[in-house]
Amino acid sequence: MPAAATYAAQEGPDRLLGEDLLVARAKEGDDGAFAQLVRTHGPRLLSLATRMLGDPVEAEDAVQDGFVSGWRRLPDYRGESAFLTWMYRIVTNNCLNRLRARRPLEDLDHIPEPPAPTGQGSPERAAETGAALDALSKVLGELSPEQRACWILRELHSLSYEEIAQAVGISQQAVRGRIFRARRYLTEAMSAWR
Repeated sequence: MPAAATYAAQEGPDRLLGEDLLVARAKEGDDGAFAQLVRTHGPRLLSLATRMLGDPVEAEDAVQDGFVSGWRRLPDYRGESAFLTWMYRIVTNNCLNRLRARRPLEDLDHIPEPPAPTGQGSPERAAETGAALDALSKVLGELSPEQRACWILRELHSLSYEEIAQAVGISQQAVRGRIFRARRYLTEAMSAWR
């Protein structure tokens, strides 16, 4: 079974339990409750890590390491933010550490091409879309890891500035500044694709 399938959300009686109850049970050592939290939040965290790192295998490792760290640090979780926000912080920091460790930045040519669009559409349009996505991927790779994290959490995961500040461990003003600079850079760099 593919590793990504371990993050597939499941339906069932445990799904009906409130997250606070699952967290409380997990803090008491209930492996099943923590496994439910992993199934519930794993897909969003994996999406974040994949977008930040550009490598699905490394992203899975980052999320798995994040959940291991979350399990170990669960007694320290005080519930001041949502469990998902707490996990976003752990996984974001894990990804940032991985990005910093790989300097100088790797060439982004190794990133796999996105799957071909399905349905109708001309081959020209598909080629243009693929080229635009490649260009965006390259430009995202040129952002600082901190700017990329804030931009991805805001634009692709729809987190509020407050949630991003908690996840990244900086002030809301710093989040706004990083997102502003990332948007400005992306707008300039992608101007040819408008």
